[in-house]
Amino acid sequence: MFGPQKGADPAAVTRLERRLDALGVPRGVPMSGAAGGLAGGLWHRLGATLLAGAPFILDALDFGERMLASAAVVVGEGRLDATSLEGKIAAEIATRARQRGVPAHAIVGSCALERFDARILDLQEILEAGDEAALERAGERLAGVIAPPLSQHR
Repeated sequence: MFGPQKGADPAAVTRLERRLDALGVPRGVPMSGAAGGLAGGLWHRLGATLLAGAPFILDALDFGERMLASAAVVVGEGRLDATSLEGKIAAEIATRARQRGVPAHAIVGSCALERFDARILDLQEILEAGDEAALERAGERLAGVIAPPLSQHR
């Protein structure tokens, strides 16, 4: 699923799948495909515990408290699409922000979300920025949106 997003053509996907099969990496086990199959290999070979990565990382960083102390949250993603809703950190951040009433914005390389999926994330803005100049413009736009509430608190 993610290989083509990262630039793997069909031949590369076939080679990668063969390698995972040769290593005995399980297929279809939830969370075993994370990090290109690394999680499944560690689980299968070494008995590692499979945990959902996004919540684990955010909890380890005390994200909830940091988020509540912020005027807004900005997430980044190379490509925002339906797979973003399947455990990726950008969706986890957007969900937590929505649940706590903190505005969330996204700057992405490209957005291929269907309208319904975009509504699930409830991002205030999704700005596409495919190059450095577009990234600067997106940052300036968000600074203009987020900064006024900051100045009102002083």
